[in-house]
Formats: sequence, structure tokens, C-alpha cells
Amino acid sequence: MSALIGEDAARRDHDSGATDNRVVLLGDLIDRGPSAAGVIEWLLSPPLGEGFATHVLMGNHERLMLDFLDDPMIGRAWLALGGLQTLDSYGVAPPIGAMTFERLSAVRDDLAARLPDRHRTYLAALPLTLVIGDYLFVHAGIRPGVPLPRQEPEDLLWIREEFLDAPASCDKGGVHGHQGTACPEMRSHRIGLDTGAYRSGVLSCVVLEGRTRHLLQTPPDSQKKRSPISMTSPGITSASCGTESSTGPEDDSRRILISPLSAR
Repeated sequence: MSALIGEDAARRDHDSGATDNRVVLLGDLIDRGPSAAGVIEWLLSPPLGEGFATHVLMGNHERLMLDFLDDPMIGRAWLALGGLQTLDSYGVAPPIGAMTFERLSAVRDDLAARLPDRHRTYLAALPLTLVIGDYLFVHAGIRPGVPLPRQEPEDLLWIREEFLDAPASCDKGGVHGHQGTACPEMRSHRIGLDTGAYRSGVLSCVVLEGRTRHLLQTPPDSQKKRSPISMTSPGITSASCGTESSTGPEDDSRRILISPLSAR
């Protein structure tokens, strides 16, 4: 995905002369894949080089790992949701047998010892939301009817149907991950980008430039790029996983590239 983003930005920079490229990662950097530790280490350096400002949001999986470090019993939920693979990426053996407090505490202590301080500090400092122009970026979504400053972290990280089924949740276009779908959801009021890379192999990124949108995606089984597919309605839900174009809220003409890039 980083190569696709770089190629796309270089082509558009050449065509338009724009150089303000922002990359937003929507959280869930860890769990369910073999490279969680490597992803965090990659993000600690400028992952896309010069010409890109990178913004990374917290996902519910990062929150679960941090909570596990404070409360070992959180491990029962976290390990069932992909934490076993994250443990393995840090060289930590999983608990054997029943997940008792003693066994989970031992695993927590081992992870705390092996997790680099810079990784823990980086994850703990990740923000829950980002606003750029007319777009709101968030991992899961927001609770409809609640002003953004009063949103609960639990909702920003975990909400599903109440946000997904609402016709509109705020005065900005929402861009989110969390809810896995076969293809990105490109709605007039929200864009959902989680295409379940841990099981599909497909990472999805939407490029927002002015009032236009188009998708970049990694194919599941090759490095070949997908053919563009035209999108003529701003309210359409993607029916295929090709590169698409449409219109959306104004974003101050900055180019924004958003992906739920993860180890999954």
C-alpha cells in the first residue's frame, strides 16, 4: 500500500503541482497478523518519506493491548480478538490452559518487559479523532446527536450500528474503519474502509482531493493494480473493489490519503 500511495501522489503532484499530502491511518495497527511489532517500528520513522504528513489514530485493538498492560484480565477479551498474534510478534508465549489471573499476569509481565518503551509511549499518545477541512476521521464512528467534544472514547473506538445506520451523524463527512466489509463503503456522509486485510489480504485507501474521491487497493493475491471503475453517484455504496471516483465534502484542496493500514 505504501508503494501505491507514493506512486499515486507522485503522479498527481506532477499533474497538479500540489505537494500537501496527508496520510491518515485509522487505527487497528496490531492484532490478527504476524507483524504488529514491525508495523509500530515502521510508523516510528517517517513511513512514506518526505512530502507526506502522517496522522495515526488509535483503534480498539491498540486500546485493548494498553488496557491489558494495566489489567491482566483484559487478556481474555484481547487474546480472543487477535492479541495472540501480537504477543508472538514481540516474542511472548501465550498462556497455556485456563486464562487465570496468575497466567495472564505472567504473560502481561513478559509483554511489558519485551515491549519497547517507545512503542508503548507511541500507542498511548495516539489521538481518537482528527478533523481536516470538512472531514472527520475516527476509528469506529461517533454517536449520532452528541457533539464531538462530548463523544465517549468507548463509542469512538467500538460503536457500530448506531453510527453505521444513521443517515448522518454530524456536519462533517465521516471516514472510518472498524466495520469490516467486502468492499469499501462510499456514502455521501461517510466512508468505511476496513476490508478485513487479515482475512482478505486487501488493504484499502481513499484519496480525497478537493471534492473528488478515489480508491487505492492492494489485490489479495498479486501485485497487479486494479482497473479503475467509474462512480457517478456520490451516495453509492461500492459494489466492487476497484478504484473509484466520486464527489464529497470540500477538504480545502489538500490531498488526504486515508487507510486502516494494519498488521492484519
